Amino acid sequence: MMARDAAAVPKSLIPQNRWPAFIGAVLTVAMVAGLARGIAGSGLDGLRQALPVNPLFYLSLSLVYVALPVSDYVIFRRLWQIPVEGLAALFKKRIANEIVIGYSGEAYFYAWAVARARMVAAPFGAVKDVSILSAMAGNAITLALVLGALPFAQSVLRPADFRLLAWSVAILLAVSLPFLIFARRVFTLPTRQLWWILAVHAARLIFGGVLLALAWHFAMPQVAIAVWLMLSAARMLVSRLPLVPNKDLLFANFGITLLGNGDGLSALLAVTAALTLLIHAALIAVFGLLSLFRNRV
Repeated sequence: MMARDAAAVPKSLIPQNRWPAFIGAVLTVAMVAGLARGIAGSGLDGLRQALPVNPLFYLSLSLVYVALPVSDYVIFRRLWQIPVEGLAALFKKRIANEIVIGYSGEAYFYAWAVARARMVAAPFGAVKDVSILSAMAGNAITLALVLGALPFAQSVLRPADFRLLAWSVAILLAVSLPFLIFARRVFTLPTRQLWWILAVHAARLIFGGVLLALAWHFAMPQVAIAVWLMLSAARMLVSRLPLVPNKDLLFANFGITLLGNGDGLSALLAVTAALTLLIHAALIAVFGLLSLFRNRV
């Protein structure tokens, strides 16, 4: 395994070079800029009155937030025995993917791992495999959600929407199948580890979806938890399907059909998005202060 992985990483990338630190710095600046733009455009002042009063909402939302980096840490802890400081890099990976551009977080984490090549002999293959398996787990759960949601979607989707949904499902299958067919050429890690990583990602997605439904239920307890579970599943489904225009509008229409309260749902979704941005900003500030402290010590 290590021989194949080492071959995947050119010797010029094994750090004596400063490129990992440069990439990390550039992506950190991009994260700060993206957060500033996002917070400036989110209208935080107008959301204060919509903030839920139940503390369980904030606890559930926090657990949703940490689910991805913690699951990644569990994976890379088993693969590489990374120290606890690796968790900070994985939080930054999550922030970069959401704020900068897709898979920029993988670039950041790869640079972090290469900069610690004594700890991680050849990180490229593992980062690649974990990223692909995360996408495959998401696609598999999305396809399952499509099958489960079809009986309830007739009142929400128009015939044109059904056609887009069918094409989107076809694209998801077309994207996923080659990784299964050519798994031996695509993946670097042993088969047993690949299945374990896929299971961790699937559990994280299901866990996060249930926790998000609980958070919304704590914010609006008059709505049954089953309805929020359906909305959480719909959110995951709509966000991952390609070719579907106006994803936010489609999800809002589905939510209004279930809840009959468009204003309440819109406010709750806005609060959820704004709080996620604030958590991003707080973590970037904390990580920056910790880095300054370490450099001075």
